[in-house]
Amino acid sequence: MSSQFQFSDQNSLPKPDVQILTSNGLRIPAHTDVLASVSPVLENIIERPHKHHSSEKIIPILGVPCDAVSLFIQFLYSSRCSEEELEKYGIHLLALSHVYLVPQLKHMCSKAVGQRLTVENVVDVLQLARLCDSPDLYVKCMKMLSDNFKAVEKTEGWKFMQENDPFLELEILRFIDEAESRKKRTRRHREEQRLFMELSEAMECLEHICTEGCTTVGPCDLEPSHKRRGPCNKFSTCEGLQLLIKHFAVCKNRVNGKCSRCKRMWQLLRLHSSICDQADSCRVPLCRQFKLKMQRERKGDETLWSLLVKKVASARIMSSLSLPKRKREEPRETIHDHGIRNFRK
Repeated sequence: MSSQFQFSDQNSLPKPDVQILTSNGLRIPAHTDVLASVSPVLENIIERPHKHHSSEKIIPILGVPCDAVSLFIQFLYSSRCSEEELEKYGIHLLALSHVYLVPQLKHMCSKAVGQRLTVENVVDVLQLARLCDSPDLYVKCMKMLSDNFKAVEKTEGWKFMQENDPFLELEILRFIDEAESRKKRTRRHREEQRLFMELSEAMECLEHICTEGCTTVGPCDLEPSHKRRGPCNKFSTCEGLQLLIKHFAVCKNRVNGKCSRCKRMWQLLRLHSSICDQADSCRVPLCRQFKLKMQRERKGDETLWSLLVKKVASARIMSSLSLPKRKREEPRETIHDHGIRNFRK
């Protein structure tokens, strides 16, 4: 029972003072106070003056099965509806709850109907969701249509909608197109983030190789006691960078730009210099020279390059934050030597 009408038994209820008329002529006795307290639409109907003065008040609720109307009136009294009832009459109850402004029932019906969506009924439910202003159900239908479009296209509901509601068809196609665009943007963003993280890791490995050395490559002035080092924890990236450094050290075309591998190494050195904030003490070759050169020159691709630097620097910060605090605070060995360095191979 409603909180305003909690009686110990049915005999405690006052005499019904209104009749609900259904499509098959069934009359359901009800109480105007209960109906008006739950539904503002029914309240307006009850309070509206009648043309024909009669002792009997009748409210017609037509266009849906009489059992659905009975369940609707039952909900107005009890605020309850079973899963079986929602499964059988959820669509009809959704329409009634929208027309008579019963939000609690509307929410229950939207959820129940959304859980029972199929390829066969999704177009019909979508049309109902639009008519009943149910955004959650609408979005759920659209997502199912987008994910199963080839199958939905073959259904009778889709063919009927194409013939009778071309605007809805256009709305669906636009949603699918926007969903595909969002997926592409998301994939592109993930690929970009992956690239920035890889570049950030390469910057760390470059500093690590030039400062401490790793397996077969390191500074030429490294002390003998440090000449033998095992693989680091990022050796998959570090090994590729070591191979690139070895090639760069002996390649005769590294200056004239004819070697693509050397060109990549120049770009890594420039990127490091753009990110490095310790150029005076940095042991990475050409770090200070690149920084001075970039301060003097202003190239057309500066904006694009600056954006790349910011993204890689941001990825580097995020990577460092993901490390344990103790490891972040480990001091790096710094040697104050600013010249161009050779590598031990």
